Amino acid sequence: MTVQVDPSARTESSATPSFSSIRVEHEAPISWIVLNRPEKANALSNELLEEFTAALEWLKDNGEPVIAIRGEGKGFSAGYDLGQVAPDGDVDTVADRTRMRRNLDRYIAMWDHPKPIIAAVHGYCIAGATQIVTMTDITVVAEDAKLGLVTIPVGAGYVSPVWATLVGPKRAKELTFVPGNSVDGRTAVEWGWANHAVPAEQLLDKVRSLAERIALTPPDLLALKKASITTAMDAMGSRQALAALPEYDALAHTTESVKAVKARIAQEGLKPVIESYRVPPTTDLSR
Repeated sequence: MTVQVDPSARTESSATPSFSSIRVEHEAPISWIVLNRPEKANALSNELLEEFTAALEWLKDNGEPVIAIRGEGKGFSAGYDLGQVAPDGDVDTVADRTRMRRNLDRYIAMWDHPKPIIAAVHGYCIAGATQIVTMTDITVVAEDAKLGLVTIPVGAGYVSPVWATLVGPKRAKELTFVPGNSVDGRTAVEWGWANHAVPAEQLLDKVRSLAERIALTPPDLLALKKASITTAMDAMGSRQALAALPEYDALAHTTESVKAVKARIAQEGLKPVIESYRVPPTTDLSR
């Protein structure tokens, strides 16, 4: 499908900024934000997250009328960089809470962004990466994508409540109660977490096709349409509920059980500890 996009819908762009952990690419009518740490499974480092925020801010007044986010390499992202999020030693609870609040603020900013934001998810999208995707406007996933939580229990009340805004409390609880629980792309659509599940090899083409149709609506109207739905979400309390989440995770990081898991990781290594918690996802119960 080829759709003609009105050239006037595009924004005059200044020079595209250069980043280390992400890329910004323009492919009318999309400006792509590409998570670009494939050697680290696109783990969300502090640097990547700061660059992500800077790119979104720049794209408010520059680039194409639609934004899309994808990951370089084998998957979208494996979630937060555990070397930074779960370091050895005592946790500074105030700094920990501040860091998590900053992350949620940068994701909530996607709701307030004037442009539509689409997530294109392939391979894997784990833990903190699912927060990014949940808070985009539209999500298209590969049918065989793995979408879920980190396997080791080192946090609580930070990631899965974001899912609850889309899938409801019971499914969010099922997801988080089991370490490493996950769903595939088809199930994500069934649950309401994603809009479409498509064959992996067609993912980017399908996102491009969707963006071309969206771009037929003038940017000022798109901004108003998006803001009106965000206002409805605010009226339902979504923003206020998410604002409280860092308190729960900061508390969890000080518990003896999380300290014990970190001690095991330091002694045994990360991979053996992950394997000790690995169980089948609970989606098998319904099949």
